[in-house]
Amino acid sequence: MAELATIARPYAEALFQSVASDAAQASEWLDELAEVAGDETLRQFADSPKVSSEQVFEVIQGVVKTALPDAACNFLRLVIENGRLTALPEIANQFRVLKNARSGMADAIVYSAFDIDASALADLSGLLEKRFGRQLNLSVQLAPELIGGIRVAVGDEVLDTSILARLEQMKVALTA
Repeated sequence: MAELATIARPYAEALFQSVASDAAQASEWLDELAEVAGDETLRQFADSPKVSSEQVFEVIQGVVKTALPDAACNFLRLVIENGRLTALPEIANQFRVLKNARSGMADAIVYSAFDIDASALADLSGLLEKRFGRQLNLSVQLAPELIGGIRVAVGDEVLDTSILARLEQMKVALTA
């Protein structure tokens, strides 16, 4: 996976520099392209030696829900011609990190054993923003294996207050 990140970084940085004034819109179409590029059938089609890069471009352009701006078309052509279609989801992730860093924000994933209602999520957001020292874009994913509590991942930082983590700590303490 580190190799894919290494390949994706220059693409994400170049795209970020070229669309710096309109990073929000670029992020939208890049996320849509990354979702399409993540499809295994499409990747098999693109890897076929019988298929030209223009055919791959036309298929992707036909699948996306919205009309792509010129910058998106040019970027997509470049990625396809360089054989980096598989790196597109990672390019989108790194682009999002650059965009968030510029605005002082970060993406956070809250893993919870149970659904979290909107008011509890708003309260949690305030506490987490104070804890991590930046604004957070929260998304919630259910993880019943946590038993209770939450695990929050912000970039490479993790805050784990789940019952599963506490049980693991007790197990380590008892076996030491």
